[in-house]
Amino acid sequence: MKLGIVGLPNIGKSTLFNSITKAGAECANYPFCTIEPNVGIVAVPDERLDKLTEMYKPEKTTHAVIEFVDIAGLVKGASRGEGLGNKFLSHIRETDSIVEVVRCFEDSNVVHVDGSINPIRDIETINLELIFADIETVNKRLDKARKNLKADKKYQIEIDLLEKILKTLEEGKSARTLEFNEEEQDLVKDMFLLTTKPILYIANISEEQLENAENDIFVKQVKEYAQTEKADVIPLCVKIEEELSGLEDADKKEMLEALGLDESGLDKVIKKSYDLLGLMSFLTAGEPEVRAWTIKKGTKAPQAAGKIHSDIERGFIKAEVVSYNDLIKEGSMVASKEKGLVRSEGKEYIMQDGDIVLFKFNV
Repeated sequence: MKLGIVGLPNIGKSTLFNSITKAGAECANYPFCTIEPNVGIVAVPDERLDKLTEMYKPEKTTHAVIEFVDIAGLVKGASRGEGLGNKFLSHIRETDSIVEVVRCFEDSNVVHVDGSINPIRDIETINLELIFADIETVNKRLDKARKNLKADKKYQIEIDLLEKILKTLEEGKSARTLEFNEEEQDLVKDMFLLTTKPILYIANISEEQLENAENDIFVKQVKEYAQTEKADVIPLCVKIEEELSGLEDADKKEMLEALGLDESGLDKVIKKSYDLLGLMSFLTAGEPEVRAWTIKKGTKAPQAAGKIHSDIERGFIKAEVVSYNDLIKEGSMVASKEKGLVRSEGKEYIMQDGDIVLFKFNV
């Protein structure tokens, strides 16, 4: 699963990527510093694994991971090939979700590509380019569907859907603002539209704005806009996050306490990004390894077992399941079994986030 970090040039996008991945993407004060996308695989913070590691003392602890891609800064006209528009759009098309960084801080030393701070203008610059690209895609698809309608009336459903999407796009709204039924969702998925991708906005603020971030005028503007797109916003001082990412755990904890924070903003971004992709984790725990396994929400037990090994899915018999909270409360698997908290689940069981599972199978 891949998330694309996007934004205008010089808004803290590559600095955020560096902080998340510690991959050292080049970062400089001029447009198009990032040309080819930088890619980083990062662990999803999960306090449950820390507790299970204390309990089982395994040889190895393995976190779930997701992939972040730092995509070149975009300017007006990208959908017509301006700047690095064509590359930007092709790279974003390959991602599953979008993390859009929006500049909400004043700094005369960092050039803004449009000369002033205006978060909504910046968001609309990017989103309109994605909308223009989608309009082109939808029109091509409409032409094809209308031709096919003469031979097969089933294409009328697709035409009606495309016309609904086109109307929304031409009003300057993203396709993600629409509601789709199950049949429409399958058709939309096949269209690979840019504006149906889930999106998370990062409001990049200064250290001075951090203390009262929720009431900051620029952050409020971003939140109001995000509500219209059913999107979340995380206010973040990317500069501080860059400092935190370079510290040892003890020093990091001390700095967070000094800032009055429970966790780093980056941890929030990574967790929210994981959720944005519709993902969750089930857990396996024992002396060899404590591990989080990534699955889509709504996955049934046999398919979850297949994440560990295809043979386990093929020969699935049952899953012995205990919730993380029950296990921690009772202190051991033995105590959980004695209390009747370990359940035996079959092929139709839908996995829940934090399930601790032992799969039984026969091949």
